[in-house]
Amino acid sequence: MAFREIVTKAVIGKGKKQFVDRLSLKTADEQQPTTVLGCWIINHTFSGTKIGNRVQIQGSYDINVWYSYDNDTKTEVLKETYPYQENITITGNAGNRMDEEIIVRSLSGPSCVKAEIVTDGIECRVEKTLGIELVGDTKVRINVDEETDDNWDEIMDSEDTIDQAIDQEVTEDYLKESIEEEAKEE
Repeated sequence: MAFREIVTKAVIGKGKKQFVDRLSLKTADEQQPTTVLGCWIINHTFSGTKIGNRVQIQGSYDINVWYSYDNDTKTEVLKETYPYQENITITGNAGNRMDEEIIVRSLSGPSCVKAEIVTDGIECRVEKTLGIELVGDTKVRINVDEETDDNWDEIMDSEDTIDQAIDQEVTEDYLKESIEEEAKEE
């Protein structure tokens, strides 16, 4: 048995993790919330950097909380940008290579799962799941069966056979015959 090595790009390390952020958002003193009417998150951005056997992800998102105040007679939207830094440990054979490409994905984007009124504002619980992949050069070892004989059908084309076929199909008086046929049709 013989072996061959193929060098290719492949996922050499990966990881994922769920994160929970607890955010305290302050409202104006004269706008003590009565009811939380909604919470949504937009503008999620992120990037990653490899540090040892983990990837450090820097990102941010905008959180918008819609609430009522003054005994549910007025509403307001509270907007804040929340920066974060998270770490995900790499599983796999990543090593310390310089040719790696880091791919960071938001497997489930930041979502507000709970928003409640507290004494000095609104407290929100935000969950997100991030995943990472490291892509780099790697070797794949395969078994090569050198004793296999491939049976190939041999096609015999002799020039004489081709020349004979051409001679039979080509008529030297083609143009003359075509003109005569056109004259008959008229």
